[in-house]
Amino acid sequence: MNLRQLLFRLPLYLGASGSPRRLWWSPSFDTIFSVGSWRGQSSKSPAHWNQVVSEAEKIVGYPTSFMSLRCLLSDELSNIAMQVRKLVGTQHPLLTTARGLVYDSQNSLQLRGLVVLLISKAAGPSSGNASCQNYDMVSGIYSCQRSLAEITELIHTALLVHRGIVNLNELQSSDGPLKDMQFGNKIAILSGDFLLANACNGLALLQNTKVVELLASALMDLVQGVYHENSTSAKENYITDDIGISTWKEQTFLSHGALLAKSCQAAMELAKHDAEVQNMAFQYGKHMAMSHKINSDLQPFTKEKTGDSMTFNLNSAPVVLHQEFLGRDLWIKQIREAQEKGRLDYGKLRERIKAGKGVTSAIDLCRYHGNKALEALESFPPSEARSALENIVFAVTRFS
Repeated sequence: MNLRQLLFRLPLYLGASGSPRRLWWSPSFDTIFSVGSWRGQSSKSPAHWNQVVSEAEKIVGYPTSFMSLRCLLSDELSNIAMQVRKLVGTQHPLLTTARGLVYDSQNSLQLRGLVVLLISKAAGPSSGNASCQNYDMVSGIYSCQRSLAEITELIHTALLVHRGIVNLNELQSSDGPLKDMQFGNKIAILSGDFLLANACNGLALLQNTKVVELLASALMDLVQGVYHENSTSAKENYITDDIGISTWKEQTFLSHGALLAKSCQAAMELAKHDAEVQNMAFQYGKHMAMSHKINSDLQPFTKEKTGDSMTFNLNSAPVVLHQEFLGRDLWIKQIREAQEKGRLDYGKLRERIKAGKGVTSAIDLCRYHGNKALEALESFPPSEARSALENIVFAVTRFS
């Protein structure tokens, strides 16, 4: 089966599924919507996220949505895809994740690999080291850096798949048969492990111990970040936990920022750039990822049309900031007032949060990290790739 046939048949394999009820962690799929810049953006700068991604992909040479197809077209994963077909008609979230990998209308799933490629091209080759000349260079990017971008996407995709595991202890009759959820969990674990194994194999082929160390530590950070999320949500009264913004930032860097930051640094290491350039790449990846996550957290509060039934994470940035400004006692009171017959009325609670300072403070925090990312880019020479990286920051830090 060729590539075009696979892409056309995948939706038939995956089918339709209902929205998942309960996962074993608090979900965040990094959704980004159309936004623009908040400061100094020229009339030529793209205003919409899809346009930003499309223009950036032209700069790096090919669409990042095809980045990991070598892995996805392998015989092993084809066998897993056949098993996933058995989940069609169930409500297991693995179907939603798999379908999102095919139909990513917001172009956000391949963001990390795209940023790695852009910053690789923005930095260019190292002037003082000829050891990278053994690698082919296409569109100003070494082949080893493209491999690194693929590895980054494999790790991120594996995390998404693993995060689709359902907490069987919280299932209700409306979630479907237990055996379907158990089977879906097995497939999610196996397919996620397969992607991670391919990522590890790709890292070994790079033959760079520092890069292996960086990506291994990023994976450790991801696991630690998810552990913190689980330890919070597992508590009986986690809905009223007092999580400060400093703790939120530490945990968010682990679960959402470390992979991009360390992948950007690793891309500079592969091109043998010095420690200063590596640090600037790390800072851009870190602050861009933080800004991206805060933008995602803000969507339920800034979108023009938001249904009253739309839920949001009670540990998201605007909610944490709202709680800090309000104080723990008043926050618990608002939670209780928004509960009806044991269920939380998210629409009512959302209006209370929007009336406070949490949303505007979260927007300011998003722009702060955006400014930090732009400052890090100032050490790179002007180029199309650097402009694309700036436009990505502009796109996630404007709220209208």
